[in-house]
Amino acid sequence: MPDPQDDLVRRNQRLGFWVVGVVLLMLAMSFLSVPLYTLFCRATGLGGKPFLADAPTGEVFDREITVRFNTDVSPELDWTFKPDQAAVKVKIGQEALVSFTAINNSTKPLAGTALFNVLPEAAGKYFDKTQCFCFDYQMIAPGQSAHFPVVFYIDPGFMKATDLADVKTITLSYTFFAADSPALEGALEAFYNDGKSANKAVPR
Repeated sequence: MPDPQDDLVRRNQRLGFWVVGVVLLMLAMSFLSVPLYTLFCRATGLGGKPFLADAPTGEVFDREITVRFNTDVSPELDWTFKPDQAAVKVKIGQEALVSFTAINNSTKPLAGTALFNVLPEAAGKYFDKTQCFCFDYQMIAPGQSAHFPVVFYIDPGFMKATDLADVKTITLSYTFFAADSPALEGALEAFYNDGKSANKAVPR
């Protein structure tokens, strides 16, 4: 006849394994949440538009747009983050390379993840990036700096947008949040829910 005490021990062991498995799964999902979100955005975009576009078609128009750059850092991340150029002028359809620099001001390694937005909002769907650091996990050693390139172009469809006929300036903004932080989770949620388009405003 089975010993009730042995049966209880086996049930407790099974329960213990189940609890440990759930905890490990939750930890794994926590670490993978941003990379998985990145893969999703790169594959499908939000609102059906990929955040990383294909290379431009080669069709370039004479109309020039000034693209200005704005940078912010969430308070819990002790970084300095600036564009390496305040603005550039590009022709519609012309590919451009710009860069940004972040410095870890603390005495310990810190990781951050950046979100972006484009203003005016109507221009967001025409602002195509073929290389970007947004959504990626970025680790910087204490006192060190890192450079982040961005390659972009303004889609020729911009020329046909009547609501953008008078637009001469576009602002591309990035905000860095501490990786795996509640602030980043909230920003990602807002990014996904606010507008359902390729252009998103992030909380300041």
